[in-house]
Amino acid sequence: MRVLIAGSSGLLGSALVAALRDSGHDVRRLVRRPARAADEHSWDPPAGRIDDRAFEDVSTVVNLCGSPMGLRWSAARKQMIRDSRVEPTEVLAEAVAEYRIPALVNASGVGYYGDTGDTVVTEDSPRGDGFLAELCEAWEEATAPAAEAGSRVVNLRTGLVLAKGGLIGPLKPLFWLGLGGRLGDGGQYMPWISLRDHVAAVRFLLEHETLSGPVNLCNPEPATNAEFTRALGHALRRPAPWWVPGFALRAALGEVADEMALISQRAVPAVLEKAGFTFVHTDLEGALAVAL
Repeated sequence: MRVLIAGSSGLLGSALVAALRDSGHDVRRLVRRPARAADEHSWDPPAGRIDDRAFEDVSTVVNLCGSPMGLRWSAARKQMIRDSRVEPTEVLAEAVAEYRIPALVNASGVGYYGDTGDTVVTEDSPRGDGFLAELCEAWEEATAPAAEAGSRVVNLRTGLVLAKGGLIGPLKPLFWLGLGGRLGDGGQYMPWISLRDHVAAVRFLLEHETLSGPVNLCNPEPATNAEFTRALGHALRRPAPWWVPGFALRAALGEVADEMALISQRAVPAVLEKAGFTFVHTDLEGALAVAL
């Protein structure tokens, strides 16, 4: 299988490239500079430009593009977050349609569901409210040209990915100093997935051609923030006795506090489970130990 990947230099993309190549797949990468290697093709999403040769004999395009969310959002930052996701998707979806590529596997997020409290949400649940919910909807809608042309489209509604270099990195120093603690009351659900399972799930979706539409990439057992905090403390062998009140988070982070830190999303991977996908890391503390 020849796979063309956009966003191949990021945490998820680099892991996916390595795994696909280890499995014998032919991987090509889109880069935003002049191509310097045989497997690279240049593109410029804001300008809508892409090397036509990138699509030769490609069976699937995987798009993992998206700038970091950051810790505080101005209007300009929110526009950049949106553009870095929607613009590349629009360019790729049009190209997939034009070149009749069989499949497009595109990033999205569990932010689609908004704050759902204790309610379990699956891929059939409706879109929620807020900036991230609206962003994810626009992100997924940008794949429409590919779907309308008859290509198989998968939207990866990804949760918190546990990996070296991810969210865990900035938290480690706080926990090492004994300053770890829950956010708010700690009851908010955090859908998580190990990097190994994320990569395996994407491979599974590439190879199972009957699967399409939104797919939750998260563990079957989402943890509350309090459970996550305890598990991280145990994995680091450090106490985590503190807590950060919601008002303090809102003062420090603004809108990000309610959209990312205090939001509760009890998302489960109904599509993956029904299709027979098996998770390697089902224990949160074990997954954290691997990610540290």
